[in-house]
Amino acid sequence: MDPRELKDRYGDRLTFWGGGIDTQHILPFAKPSDIRKHVQRNLEILKPGGGYVFNNVHNIQAGVPAENIIALFDAAYEFGFY
Repeated sequence: MDPRELKDRYGDRLTFWGGGIDTQHILPFAKPSDIRKHVQRNLEILKPGGGYVFNNVHNIQAGVPAENIIALFDAAYEFGFY
């Protein structure tokens, strides 16, 4: 689902939990620099006005490179504070 469309349509009525990164296509396969950009983009969309709790999803699948997980959390820490 498109985070911008969801935020625009429901952001004044719902709190979003998750959606920090695409765990099927981005987290396991992208370069850490691309992961950082993806997380930053999602946070820029979902944070404004509040109502967002950063989370990737319920788990991280086996085989995801450790440097990608570190990039995920570093970007969330850098861009995620209100």
